[in-house]
Amino acid sequence: MISSVAPYIGKYKKYTVIASFLTTLGIVASVVPYFFLYQLIVPLTQHQLPDFKFIAIRVALIFVCEAVYAIAYSRGLAFSHISAYNTLKNIRISLKDRLERQPLGNIKELGTGQIKRVFTDDIDQIELLLAHAIPEGIANLLVPCLVFVAMFVVDWRLALLTLAVIPIGIFAMSMMMKSGMAKMGAFYESAKKMNNTIIEYVNGMEAIKVFNKDGDSFRRFGEAVKAYRDFTLDWYRVCWPWMAVYNSTIPCLALFTLPIGGILVLNGTIALSQLILVLCMSFAVGPAILRALSFGGKIPQLDYKIAELEKMMNGDPVKAGNSNFKGKNYDVEFKNVRFSYKKDLAHGLETSAENDTSNKNNKDFALAKSNPCDNETLHNINLTLKQGTTTALIGESGSGKSTLAKLLVHFYDLDSGAISIGGQDITDMSIEALNNQVSYVAQEQFLFNTTLNENILIGRPNATREEVLDAAHRAQCDEFLERFPKGIDTMAGDSGKQLSGGERQRISLARAILKNAPIIVLDEATAFIDPENEEKMNAAISEIVRDKTVLVIAHRLSSIKKADKICVLKDGNVIAEGKHSTLNKESEEYKKLWKASKAAAEWKI
Repeated sequence: MISSVAPYIGKYKKYTVIASFLTTLGIVASVVPYFFLYQLIVPLTQHQLPDFKFIAIRVALIFVCEAVYAIAYSRGLAFSHISAYNTLKNIRISLKDRLERQPLGNIKELGTGQIKRVFTDDIDQIELLLAHAIPEGIANLLVPCLVFVAMFVVDWRLALLTLAVIPIGIFAMSMMMKSGMAKMGAFYESAKKMNNTIIEYVNGMEAIKVFNKDGDSFRRFGEAVKAYRDFTLDWYRVCWPWMAVYNSTIPCLALFTLPIGGILVLNGTIALSQLILVLCMSFAVGPAILRALSFGGKIPQLDYKIAELEKMMNGDPVKAGNSNFKGKNYDVEFKNVRFSYKKDLAHGLETSAENDTSNKNNKDFALAKSNPCDNETLHNINLTLKQGTTTALIGESGSGKSTLAKLLVHFYDLDSGAISIGGQDITDMSIEALNNQVSYVAQEQFLFNTTLNENILIGRPNATREEVLDAAHRAQCDEFLERFPKGIDTMAGDSGKQLSGGERQRISLARAILKNAPIIVLDEATAFIDPENEEKMNAAISEIVRDKTVLVIAHRLSSIKKADKICVLKDGNVIAEGKHSTLNKESEEYKKLWKASKAAAEWKI
């Protein structure tokens, strides 16, 4: 466990060493007063009264020791916390870097609640190991060991009587850890589910209110919270009895020493002074041993959290090279592409689908789940997108359209086959190089809680303000920007809540215009079109796709009627491709989709 965290300590390792030394010094200072106390008690047992100077010196030394303990222990904890929190910083940065190298689709399917829990709660728990368990554990175990050696020097029988209590406490602690570990998996699974359910409940509040689903949604919310409560209480219920045993026995190291030692004194086997000395030493180290063993109850939790953390950090990175883009043109080719959602990812998709009321990110999950033995989503796809042309993907939900688009922007790695741009495999170039060639505009675009200007700048961070304003103008943003007193310097709000869905979409289109990538992927980018804004949205899109290689997904077939090529997907296969006029004559599937789309467009209340 410590070895898995050690690489992230770095230059702060010396702070941990200093902390261990200072806390050890503090524990020694807390033990020494009991020897001075012994020196004060022994004369009284011999019917002698120590002189005032003798007493004053011992009392003064006790106060000095207590001061040394307070200063050394607190300074030791200060150093250990400096090391701990800098290590946590390094772990979070490393986790962020490793997540960035993993397929983006896998990250999205982990769930916001789980990622938040790992980045905050689970990593914070490691602070206990770094700031307390290591320095305090070393000190609180080392010093008692030295004291027990001293006990054996005084009298081996009394030392054994003192040590006899410790196996009882260790046995109780081991039973607690064994019982707790059996419940640990279910306990943390319930915590993960509760986190995801709470986030879903908050995010879906609007839909809940509109459709009067308060009861149903709150029922799920309540069930998740109650399940976490029940698992927590169940976990503690099996641990509490053992906790009580070791918490009550470990501090009482004199449990056997006092009565049996008293008998030995009465028999004349040992001297009363020896018994008093051993008792003073046992009183001195009892709290230290309890403190050291108290970390034992936390270790299983830390083990579990670090294992989960390592599992997330050690996920297979997305396949990517280090090369810049070297393609000879901007033709895109899908060659013998096969893809399936892996078993664990499919499970994540299922969980996400169950927890996502809008089901926005799971269009292709139905296909992946339809056959549990063979969840291949795309089957031997061969498709070419010529430079400067627009290719549209159509098909029923679950046909593989969105998956195909996401593979082009490398959300996932392929099972087999290849995707190339200008003859260069996308896995040969760096992620940054690929991102520079492709703009991906999805149905739901995230806006950060900063100015609209800075949100658009994400497309090209080194752009000038004039270029941002021009991109906003070309994306038809002028109308709503004029409503805001601060214009483009208006704050977007949390997740862009200050803007409507169509307005957020136009900001995302402005990003793509500013980026000016040669390849554009539009994944249902016109989903928020309304009659008033349809013309503006189409004008904004025309600015993006001009002279670009375009891959577009749309349910409104009228919007892609003029595409250079339309590909019909069904069950993960391209079953037909061509222009609208050709497909409308030769493809029964296309005719069915066109008829349904036309009926939907003409539908009225």
